[in-house]
Amino acid sequence: MTRALMIQGTGSDVGKSLIVAGLARAFARRGLRVRPFKPQNMSNNAAVTPDGGEIGRAQALQARAAGVAPSIHMNPVLLKPQSEVGSQVVVQGRMVATVTARDYQAWKPRLLEAVLQSFAQLGREADLVLVEGAGSASEVNLRRGDIANMGFARAAGTPVVLLGDIDRGGVIASLVGTQAVIDPEDAALIRGFIVNRFRGDPGLFADGMDLIAARTGWEALGLVPHFPDAARLPAEDVLGLKGSDSGSRKIAVPVLPRIANFDDLDPLRAEPGVSVVLVRPGEAIPGDAALVLLPGSKTTIDDLDVLRAQGWDIDIRAHRRRGGRVLGLCGGYQMLGRSLSDPHGIEGAPRTVPGLGLLEVETVMTPLKRLEAVSGASLPDGVPFAGYEMHVGDTAGPDAARPLLRLADGRPDGAVSADGLVAGTYVHGLFADDRQRAAWLARLGAASAGHSYEAGVEAALDGLARHIEAHVDCDRLLALAGCGPGGRLTP
Repeated sequence: MTRALMIQGTGSDVGKSLIVAGLARAFARRGLRVRPFKPQNMSNNAAVTPDGGEIGRAQALQARAAGVAPSIHMNPVLLKPQSEVGSQVVVQGRMVATVTARDYQAWKPRLLEAVLQSFAQLGREADLVLVEGAGSASEVNLRRGDIANMGFARAAGTPVVLLGDIDRGGVIASLVGTQAVIDPEDAALIRGFIVNRFRGDPGLFADGMDLIAARTGWEALGLVPHFPDAARLPAEDVLGLKGSDSGSRKIAVPVLPRIANFDDLDPLRAEPGVSVVLVRPGEAIPGDAALVLLPGSKTTIDDLDVLRAQGWDIDIRAHRRRGGRVLGLCGGYQMLGRSLSDPHGIEGAPRTVPGLGLLEVETVMTPLKRLEAVSGASLPDGVPFAGYEMHVGDTAGPDAARPLLRLADGRPDGAVSADGLVAGTYVHGLFADDRQRAAWLARLGAASAGHSYEAGVEAALDGLARHIEAHVDCDRLLALAGCGPGGRLTP
């Protein structure tokens, strides 16, 4: 029997991912073999696994919290939105199709087998599997064929704890209302509830906790205060994307509709010497920026269309004429070239479009997706780096003869303009490497604080675990999952 506990939410962005990460770290420190699991995720913020696949970034963080390497089985179904109505479908680490939201409803029952297979695989490795639901448990319009929330919990026989977010308001109605609208057999799987992100005197909400318990019959398992250091951990959803205003040197980042792998920005936000300015639609790229950074994109050509529609292409060219630097990461790198061609229709209808023309390179989208961890050094300074590649497309041209990076296997990566002001690379995670981040900040005339970004993530995870243990009945959670106090397994 797989010992497991599922954390579902009253809505999106109520803190499910971080609660699971904190519990994973807390229980791993007790000596349990913990594995995170999310049956179905929807995110363009993904991570490469050692077994050559991709999963949601949140599950990679949860694996780190549990002290294990990420695996494709931790997120067997990943949906990567490409439009308002369609997504790529990644199953056990590999892209299998692009479907509309309506057509996906017919796909879900077929995917349940892969979901349960991955869940069983993790169960064989672990003392405890912590399962994260997706979106809201009360989306009864999507209940038929569901594999993300109650459909999975029912199929796997997994007890559920429901998480509500008091910070957004209406938490009593959200929790009680969930029980009111879901199927009674689904509601019977919910054993307790947690209220997250409380601010102020917890005694003022004691009656609220009692009311929810009385109306639902569920156990009150914890009232979790707001955890400020959550900002130091990678966010899964673009809703969590934030800038910073701590330094005098500005890094401007146009926020495009299908921005991907935006945790590339997190290490920069933590630096006191720079301000990361997120440029939203309707805003101009600030003229005093030291660097314009074009991040990754799930639909590069469509996002390039949006960039032009916002007039940001004009702003970027003006920035470059003033001697400002421009850096493109992955999809942002592809946008900087002379042209982008998608002959196979990987991102939509086959077409070729002009790029921004700031690098003398051209990109052709190809069906083969590169997914791997990489390391090497930047050129010509020889500063080491470690990161990962996650992209489709081949890029070549005169500026690629001046690569930005040299990988450990000898391959060149990226391109640099003749004047050195514009550069692009396919490598994600550059700024998480303290050596590379310090080198880039020096080029911008800013000094790095000298801290270790990765050590900061570890400290935040440890703090999150302590925070949750102080405010949640973790022994009771273990008992609900079939484990005794302190992590001892029960028959």
